[in-house]
Amino acid sequence: MARFGMVIDTKKCVGCMDCVVACKTENNVPEGYNRDWIVTVTNGKFPDTTLEIQSQRCNHCDNTPCVSCCPTGASHIHDVGNVVLVDHEMCIGCKACVAACPYDARFIHPDGYADKCTFCIHRVEKGELPACVSVCPTHCMYFGDLDDPNSEVSKLLASRKNHPLMPEAGTSPRIFYLI
Repeated sequence: MARFGMVIDTKKCVGCMDCVVACKTENNVPEGYNRDWIVTVTNGKFPDTTLEIQSQRCNHCDNTPCVSCCPTGASHIHDVGNVVLVDHEMCIGCKACVAACPYDARFIHPDGYADKCTFCIHRVEKGELPACVSVCPTHCMYFGDLDDPNSEVSKLLASRKNHPLMPEAGTSPRIFYLI
């Protein structure tokens, strides 16, 4: 079974937010909410500084505090790609998963359920890329099976220095940033 993940090249990302707009459009995300967003991170101390532009979203972790705390089972691991999803019909909007996520990647939709990035699994199941990846003008985003050593994401991770967000959280995130 595949284990989907994403690799984002911070040397190519220009922070244009096309990924954010594509996600909002593809998934009908309400105004004022986002499933993904852009963050700029400055590392170092002047004059030796670097800037990383990161497209952030749910990290579809292997160790999922959002799934283990869900009282209804609405937050779950999907069979396809081990993607973390929320069943909107089962969700009671209790916000336990929102509080459990160390990445601030969930929100309560105005209709009362938890919402988040789905890696556009509805597109992936049809053989398409997630909307954010498909529209990126700098081609800085890569999506694929982290367990397939021949996948583009695996090859990039093997060949370039990279890091996930907050590895100390112990969630084993599946979004990696090339530096």
